[in-house]
Amino acid sequence: MNPLDIIAEFYEPGFRAYKVLTQHGEQVAGKAVDAARKVPHLAPDLNFIREAAMLHDIGIFLTNTPELDCTGGYPYVCHGYLGREILENKGFPAHALVCERHVGVGITAEEIKRLNLPLPERDMVPVSIEEQVICFADKFFSKNGDQAGNERSLEDILRSLDRYGRDKVTCFQSWARMFE
Repeated sequence: MNPLDIIAEFYEPGFRAYKVLTQHGEQVAGKAVDAARKVPHLAPDLNFIREAAMLHDIGIFLTNTPELDCTGGYPYVCHGYLGREILENKGFPAHALVCERHVGVGITAEEIKRLNLPLPERDMVPVSIEEQVICFADKFFSKNGDQAGNERSLEDILRSLDRYGRDKVTCFQSWARMFE
């Protein structure tokens, strides 16, 4: 499976959204593979991590995110479950789960209900080591603005997660201890 072939089915190579998605995917894939190598005792699948990291944001084109040149009809928070639908339809169910479960450090069904998020009411939390390491690596890289392409600091990530609750910070800190 070549992730770039799948991306090219939905994004026009040479256009900004394609460049943003592939650059971000490459950054996340590199960081995720490096992090996964620090936990060989957990036997992470490095090839799967590379593929899924490249595809984890494939659903952004369906969102209304003009700063990424995405003009779909959904709020950005929906890109994870929309990506899941895309990859499930293409026959990649494990990659699809990475899409759905990477948003934030994961979103529970209870949070979706309590916060009235425009998402299917189910747990969307990283489970496998591969899902966790991709979610972890994703937080280090922004897709837009002046920060695109630059690796964020651990402190910056923790500050940004704090607004979503102490449990999100604690989750990320546990990943940082494991993967850094």
